[in-house]
Amino acid sequence: MTARINRTIELLQQDQAIYYDGPHSGHVLTYQQGLKDAQTWADYMNVGMEHGAFDMTGLAEYMRGLIDGGPTRSGHRTPAVIVEAPVNGTDEANVRFNAWQFRQILGRGVHGILLCQAETVDATRAFVEACRYPHYLNGVDPAIPSPEQRLAGANRPRAADGTLGIGTRGRGSENTAAPVWGVSGEDYMARCEPWPLNPNGELLLGVKLESPEGIANADAICAVPGLGFAEMGPGDLSLSLGSVKMLRDPYPPIMRAARDKVLAACRRNNIAFLEGCNPANIAARLDEGVRVIAGHSEETARIGRDHQRRCMPV
Repeated sequence: MTARINRTIELLQQDQAIYYDGPHSGHVLTYQQGLKDAQTWADYMNVGMEHGAFDMTGLAEYMRGLIDGGPTRSGHRTPAVIVEAPVNGTDEANVRFNAWQFRQILGRGVHGILLCQAETVDATRAFVEACRYPHYLNGVDPAIPSPEQRLAGANRPRAADGTLGIGTRGRGSENTAAPVWGVSGEDYMARCEPWPLNPNGELLLGVKLESPEGIANADAICAVPGLGFAEMGPGDLSLSLGSVKMLRDPYPPIMRAARDKVLAACRRNNIAFLEGCNPANIAARLDEGVRVIAGHSEETARIGRDHQRRCMPV
């Protein structure tokens, strides 16, 4: 038996880096692909719906394949699955209008969601709230009136800085998500909470800061309760800086400064930093504090795991 449903959280709690595989677009979401990916070398599978198809039927079949192809060699029911949602986190209204996407994705039993193009605190806060049930109040602004007060007509004010509003995820999808996790519906609702905001939570939420506005607000965004990781998105940031070619490490000075700002914001707020790595630089990046590794390279993962003396089976 494993300590966690979500392997990525179990590893991050041990200060171990996590490695992902899976394309940012064109992911084949079928039962057969799930069977294959159940024994992946990666700690989690990235499902790219930002540019790939928003395919809920395919995602459900993929999760079914992961279950039937499991458990993993580490003893987890499935590898973790984190989905890049299509909505852009440019502003609060955009996120709230598209919160149905998070409900649909979570209803398929995934273990995390990445909000792309995060640019403001309010958009990020709306994202976290959309992924939470309303009966959990840790991190919620204590000045928000109680349900009884709101039933009597009290207005619900905007949450104060450094806090959240009340969760907006509704009951219903636990009927489809809980069987994927292998728990009861009641247990699922108790455990599908953002970690580390809820130490017992099994949901890993992240943001991608990939515009000048997002980078400028990195400190405040990374301080939003409920986030587990953040990244500097070099692809779209390169476009914002006028380069059709994606600027990669070694970055030009302006990109390096943006990358270092997001890493520092993650450190200050005790959340993980995501970055692409390769066999040549993985050890240095781990020593620097990078803990979520892109690159889709089993060799990079092998070197990194050896460097950290990782004990959990792959």
